[in-house]
Amino acid sequence: MENKVLATVAGEEITEAEFNAFLQNVPREQQAYLSNPAMRSHYLDQLIALHLFAKDGADQKLDETEEFKNMIANAKRDILAQMSMAEALKNVTVSDEEIRTFYEENKNQFTKGGKVRAKHILTDSEDKCKEILEEIENGTKAFEVAAQEYSTCPSGQKGGDLGEFGRGQMVKEFEDAAFNGEVGKVIGPVKTQFGYHLIKVENRTEETIASFDEAKESIRRNLLNMKQNTAYNEKVKALREKYNVK
Repeated sequence: MENKVLATVAGEEITEAEFNAFLQNVPREQQAYLSNPAMRSHYLDQLIALHLFAKDGADQKLDETEEFKNMIANAKRDILAQMSMAEALKNVTVSDEEIRTFYEENKNQFTKGGKVRAKHILTDSEDKCKEILEEIENGTKAFEVAAQEYSTCPSGQKGGDLGEFGRGQMVKEFEDAAFNGEVGKVIGPVKTQFGYHLIKVENRTEETIASFDEAKESIRRNLLNMKQNTAYNEKVKALREKYNVK
């Protein structure tokens, strides 16, 4: 029952409706715990304390001070402004047709970058790199064993495994070799600012375009945001003229 009285402070009733409204301001990460009786009791105590301090402030006539009057005026201004902005934006919507048109005209914006999973061996000289490559190619050592034995990169202890990475995460020379090299084949030596690499591409996924269904909600949010910004700016311009801002 919304009108159920939960507590009384100085003759003023705290109802279930007021308590439920108070709980709306509880931090989101704590909302899940509000069904717990102990947690609800804790927040009811907070609401009671709020009433107690408000009553004490009234007894001290703090509501007659200039500070209080200024705070009320500012709060009134902020609330009115928020309500007016909400009114100005309430009819701003984005249609499915607008979303589809934007998607078709801007497909390049919805590219899902390719990924490479690779291992590497890093050395400080090209000759050393070639020697290691020869051992791998003639079957003397597996790539992963060679990485553990020779690589100066910390990844060597994991058989040279770098995990999965996309474009822009590695230096250009390494990235180009990894994204263009044949899967399963050892590539190198590849020179970078860090030294000379042997690269073994384990797997690669190519760039793809996100489907309309995958991109739809993101487009809706972005278009709505843009249209709301436009409506907001137009409203501000109209109000500046209406109220003669100088």
